[in-house]
Amino acid sequence: MRIAAANLVFLAVLLLGMIPEVSADPFLQDELKWLETMAFAAHQTNYNGTFVYQYGSHVETSRITHVVDGDGEHGRLEGMDGVRREIIRNNDQVWCYVGDNKVRMEQRGGREFPALLPDQLSLLNENYQIKQAEDVRVAGFHAHAIVFQPKDNLRYAHKMWADSDSGLLLKAEVSDERGAVIEQYAFTQLTIGGNIDRTWIVRDKPGMVPIAQQHAAAHKADTPSKASGWLVDAMPAGFRKVTEIHRSMHSREASAIQMVFSDGLAGVSVFIEKMDNDEDDHPGLTSQGAIQIYSRVTDEHLITVVGEVPPQTVMQIADSIRYAGE
Repeated sequence: MRIAAANLVFLAVLLLGMIPEVSADPFLQDELKWLETMAFAAHQTNYNGTFVYQYGSHVETSRITHVVDGDGEHGRLEGMDGVRREIIRNNDQVWCYVGDNKVRMEQRGGREFPALLPDQLSLLNENYQIKQAEDVRVAGFHAHAIVFQPKDNLRYAHKMWADSDSGLLLKAEVSDERGAVIEQYAFTQLTIGGNIDRTWIVRDKPGMVPIAQQHAAAHKADTPSKASGWLVDAMPAGFRKVTEIHRSMHSREASAIQMVFSDGLAGVSVFIEKMDNDEDDHPGLTSQGAIQIYSRVTDEHLITVVGEVPPQTVMQIADSIRYAGE
């Protein structure tokens, strides 16, 4: 599972009777407008707090700070458990520290809590039924809830609670077809606005190279791939290709093809690489919360599909991949 490992690397209802009915709230008369508010708030709101990420018996606690000023967007994420883990972002520059001032070489990809909604929301209505749900309080804030119910069984249901004033996402759940929660993010303490500490904001550090620059150098051979010859015959309806590139491999001359697809909420990546004769890969299915990883070998190539979708979806995709010639 080399490709997957290299690329994967992070509540309560109170005084319900006193909370206004959802239908009376002007914010939620137009779901798309409210979703735009939520997406905007994740990038334009100053806040700091503590949230918990949980799947199965696994629990991670993190502290997050986000500031927007005249120089742009700044974020700090600190792991509260185990070895020191800290990520500092200044616009497109990323510093990452693990343990004793060590810099991690891989840049974390994809959306991260609380910025889970995409910038482009047009696909959501095509692939999900968007419904209002009950109002609750989360981390002391009055929150509106929205449910994204998939229109097929090839993707998960999502439920999100956002602060009714700012639109900032406070809690998010991913559920399977039985309604069981398989992954959850939730703030347990949060301050929005006010006097937020900004001493951690740095533009540069002596002797430290931003992760964004390291990532660019490590993958300088990555190139667009518009005609790789590989086709996906059974990608679920609603998923659109975002990009396709030839990705260089660490410490190897060979490269892998990476194709990225999205339905507006869930993402799927397909990796295809030529196998060496002495490689000992073990195809099969593994899971981490809502992330499913499935790999198989075909025509001396290792195919790995990584997605925020049910197991049958990554298996359907992987089994449908074929080489049609360039």
